[in-house]
Amino acid sequence: MEAMARSVVLAGTRRCERCRLAPRWCICAVDHGVTCPLQIDVLIHQREYWRPSSTGRLINRLMPASRHHLFRSETPPAPDTIALPGRTLWILHPRGEPLPTGVPPAEVQVLLLDGSWREAARMSLVTATWGRLVRLPMTGPSRYGLREHQQEGKYSTMEALLFLLTAFGLSTEANQLQLQFELHVYAGLRARGAKAAAEEFLAASPIRAAFPELLQKFASVKIKSEAQP
Repeated sequence: MEAMARSVVLAGTRRCERCRLAPRWCICAVDHGVTCPLQIDVLIHQREYWRPSSTGRLINRLMPASRHHLFRSETPPAPDTIALPGRTLWILHPRGEPLPTGVPPAEVQVLLLDGSWREAARMSLVTATWGRLVRLPMTGPSRYGLREHQQEGKYSTMEALLFLLTAFGLSTEANQLQLQFELHVYAGLRARGAKAAAEEFLAASPIRAAFPELLQKFASVKIKSEAQP
């Protein structure tokens, strides 16, 4: 097999239109659609939209009923284009009220903010009055290894959704998305040529049992540094 460039993210390699990864690291073949009674909307920063590491785009790929809205600093979307009738709009925010209990998920619409930490902070200022601000009891280490200088207590957009689904008792949906999220992270690390970090991540991941054939395919890919004697 011909040796490949170390980092497809930096090398400008052709990418899959869905997952934004190079074809040899594409994970779309094992995409599994997930449905749940919550209405999920993702407000995605215009810069984040093109990043392969975006978990907001991952949510939209995996959840057919979810919607995405593009955020531009100069012209953010109007709140009435997002809020849906018959549901209470929750905006996940670290300074929001504690997660309400006893609320049927079919009555809730959740707006997730997707961007870098700085971009998400900017979006939170704009959206703070759009709905009910709610904070999640998020604890433990993040499994999102695709952003540098990730600080303790900060999580990806997908991880926020996983916490929320678990809080609603939607464990089946959370488990399905967790697998896809972990595969997304692993493939992203491999696409960057970070094989050691990818293998360390994989050692503690359930995707080894969930996607053995795809992982075997990834293992057969040789990068230039590995091909050299």
